[in-house]
Amino acid sequence: MSDRSLAREALQPKSFVFDKENAAWAKTRIALYPKGRQQSAVIPLLMRVQDQENWISRAAIEKIADMLKMPYIRVLEVATFYTQFQLKPVGTRAHIQVCGTTPCMLRGAEDLRAVCQKKINANAHQTNANGTLSWEEVECLGACVNAPMVAIRHDTYEDLTPERLEEIIDEFEAGRGDKVKTGPQNGRDFSAPITGQTTLLDLPQIKIKPNGAAKPAAKKQTPKKSVAKPSVVKKQPAKQPATGKPAKGALFVAPSGAADDLKMISGVGPVLEKKLNAFGVTQFKQVAKFTKKEIVDLDDALSFKGRIDRDEWVKQAKALAIGPDEYFKVFGKTPSVKKASVKTPSVKKSK
Repeated sequence: MSDRSLAREALQPKSFVFDKENAAWAKTRIALYPKGRQQSAVIPLLMRVQDQENWISRAAIEKIADMLKMPYIRVLEVATFYTQFQLKPVGTRAHIQVCGTTPCMLRGAEDLRAVCQKKINANAHQTNANGTLSWEEVECLGACVNAPMVAIRHDTYEDLTPERLEEIIDEFEAGRGDKVKTGPQNGRDFSAPITGQTTLLDLPQIKIKPNGAAKPAAKKQTPKKSVAKPSVVKKQPAKQPATGKPAKGALFVAPSGAADDLKMISGVGPVLEKKLNAFGVTQFKQVAKFTKKEIVDLDDALSFKGRIDRDEWVKQAKALAIGPDEYFKVFGKTPSVKKASVKTPSVKKSK
């Protein structure tokens, strides 16, 4: 088992503080969790400590505990349980984690370990003479098909040979670690076969549009079936006073002209449409021009928070104001037309 004890007292700093940037990041991270659940941020905060200091000290553990209102022992339990956390000082430029699990072992992990012993230190968890490099052997790093591999900070270096690992170590020692290519080191594309693709060869080639969307290359043009798109249903708007002010109980002045079928907006049903009409909302172009304040006011009036933004009412309304074809172009589907539910009267059977 690996030694998960804290560094000896002589190496422990008296205090720990996040720098200005990381302090702001930590405050934002903690705020992501619901009230009473902020302790869930313990792992991200510990990792941020390690990113800043290269290792996690007792002072840092106590600082995180204070920030999250946790007993010190609880944060200590987390830090000592996960081997991703370094509890003793490591190399300032690189700490190399050599995967020694079976797939990597079968593909030469022991040779990589020998390189680390030769170029850094004969013992794991010990730095080189300059204090810039250190190494350790770890369990599976999750890229078995690209074995053997190592991890340095948040990056992995795969398909390694002893010679290539020596070159990588030299680059980090020279302060050029950020220039080293991550991932496979033998030229292959991610986890694809080094000899090239051998399966799924009959699939159409993929062409990438300038905007990044993938589109299958055209083979043979076949006539497309026409898709019937519903027309925009118009109805009479709610009556508004001639003064140009909202009607009684309304938030907005309904624009002149026939009202649109607001049920074509995804997320709006018959009941919600009636409420919108009562508030003076009758047309797509009106919804398309909602301001942030108007959205907040309508959210409050309808007693739901965030639904207008979540369902993209404004974006939908902008497309629908142009027409169903535009909606299909933007969202890749035809707008829905919902019908009000009609209760069928029950018929009593005669005895």
